[in-house]
Amino acid sequence: MAQSVGIKDVARAAGVSVGTVSNVINRPDTVATETRARVLSAIDRLGYVRSESARQLRAGRSRIMGLLVLDMGNPFFVDVARGAERAARQAGLGVMVCNSAQNPGEEAEYLSLFAEQRVRGVLLTPADATGRNIEAFRRHGIPFVLVDRVAEGTTECSVSVDDVAGGALAVRHLVDAGHRSLAYVSGPPGLNQVRDRRTGALEALAEAGLGPDALRELPTERLDVAAGRDAGARLLGLADRPTAVFCANDLLALGVLQAMYAAGVRVPDDLAIVGYDDIEFAAAAAVPLTSVRQPAVTMGAMAADLLLEETEEEGTTRPHEHRRVVLQPELVVRRSSLAAR
Repeated sequence: MAQSVGIKDVARAAGVSVGTVSNVINRPDTVATETRARVLSAIDRLGYVRSESARQLRAGRSRIMGLLVLDMGNPFFVDVARGAERAARQAGLGVMVCNSAQNPGEEAEYLSLFAEQRVRGVLLTPADATGRNIEAFRRHGIPFVLVDRVAEGTTECSVSVDDVAGGALAVRHLVDAGHRSLAYVSGPPGLNQVRDRRTGALEALAEAGLGPDALRELPTERLDVAAGRDAGARLLGLADRPTAVFCANDLLALGVLQAMYAAGVRVPDDLAIVGYDDIEFAAAAAVPLTSVRQPAVTMGAMAADLLLEETEEEGTTRPHEHRRVVLQPELVVRRSSLAAR
């Protein structure tokens, strides 16, 4: 294995002190032109790359922010990461993206890694419903912003979407189309988003004079296509099958759609389907999927901006004011829900 080139090697090759090399790298205007050229030539010849981590430790300020999401297999979180990365890059920072896989244990490990790496701050979509991981991470004094989650019980910044309003949009649309018996493929019950979307669905039913028994909940352990297919199979086995289904995200909805297609159930004639997130695949499905759109890229960018604002103000006399930003969802109607009852 090739041995890495250090700053001492550059100094030796250029015939200068280590301090002069450091000045060329960090304060080039303080070094004479001829000496600077000699050092830069040595750097180029030896292929020296400075240790960014060492520089950050000396400065006590990282150029990396962490991003920890529930599932990078979900295009929604890919879009969140795109927004965060775009905002970070404009500020000259990078993003370390990690995936908790909806597992509190993995979430705790990644938060510990962020603390060890002394990242600038963290953008976090929590997997641990108890809040214990957040409490443990808070002791490190590293700023963080909650993404796709309201900062209930905390003072930190958060950027989320009004999921109660989103659930109401989805079910109000189905009720307006004539549906009176609905199912909710809900995902893990411990997630706030899942509960809030159900709350909104029940509110829309109440507006229409329908009770909670008009909504049959089909929980799943995960929020992916396979879990949606499993929920679709359970839906097909119901004696009094609902005429419409609202899914907690688009991946679940796509899985339900696959199950219906395999069983010969026509969508939307026999079963209307509405998803949530409006990922790119929603419009490209065999039956284009009606979905509640979340501004994922905007959410990631705004969360990163809040974190940058907080960390840039550290050490100044201007106090940072934590903010809770709640964005509004939008219903995008496509063919999967258009048949009237």
